[in-house]
Amino acid sequence: MITDRLLVGNIDDAKQPPTAIGTLLLVAEELTVTPAAWVDYHHIPFREFAKADHAKLAQAVEWLEPRVPKGRTLVCCRAGMGRSVSVVMAYLCCVEGQTYDEVLKLIMTRRPSAMPLPNLQVAIEQVRQLRRAA
Repeated sequence: MITDRLLVGNIDDAKQPPTAIGTLLLVAEELTVTPAAWVDYHHIPFREFAKADHAKLAQAVEWLEPRVPKGRTLVCCRAGMGRSVSVVMAYLCCVEGQTYDEVLKLIMTRRPSAMPLPNLQVAIEQVRQLRRAA
């Protein structure tokens, strides 16, 4: 759990989410799942170990924005350490207005094994600029 509404997980969590999860975003390019019947599901394919893609981050943030306030949301990738964490960080910065440093501290406290994507801070700033221009 990163916040009371946002969780990160791995592919096994995505395949069998707890019933408390109402929304699932899979951000692994190389994986797919058949979501549980009760889950609002979406797939945005981020490449593993690649630099953060601001266009995909913007897409993920936009998809998450109306859903996170409604219930528990699980963001997953293969291991639950890089891409999923990076998307949650982007959401917290772009929607909830937290600073990158605040979010990084929160993530590293709640998920010590986290490894945000390279160039993430720059990509988040690009997403913020896109959102301001819209």
